[in-house]
Amino acid sequence: MRPIEPDDVPALMRLIHELAVYEFEPDAVESSEDDLRRALFAEHPQVFAHVAEEDGHVVGAAVWSVSFSTWTGRHGIHLVDLIVGAGARRGGHGASLLRELARICVERGYTRLDWEVLDALERGDADGQPGPHGFYRRHGGAPRQGWTAWRLDAGGLAALAGS
Repeated sequence: MRPIEPDDVPALMRLIHELAVYEFEPDAVESSEDDLRRALFAEHPQVFAHVAEEDGHVVGAAVWSVSFSTWTGRHGIHLVDLIVGAGARRGGHGASLLRELARICVERGYTRLDWEVLDALERGDADGQPGPHGFYRRHGGAPRQGWTAWRLDAGGLAALAGS
């Protein structure tokens, strides 16, 4: 497990496409390898990633950004995606990536590590793999009761910005 390097971007893109299939949206990925390179390796990046390797190959990734809480007055990490390829699941890679983000939070004095999980994945997949809800619970995570994730997408952003 280590910070992402430019040569890892094709593997990250493959994992992102695999995640889209897993989350029932195989055609939803619009980003490209160039988009990822620009974001992850900018002069002042706003998004970061760590990768998990097995036998010298990237098999998992945690993509994250820094967040801020006005209530705590401190930064935190927002986990954008935690992805482990289907062939590498149950190998401890997801736990290692999550542990690394927790370590970064503690090291930097961050007070929160937040993420969202698609409700439809609670039961797991058709191959009998357990869903991510149980994984996160086993590692100390808990769903935020009473909260619903909301989003303003491109069309909504344009409409609101133009009003």
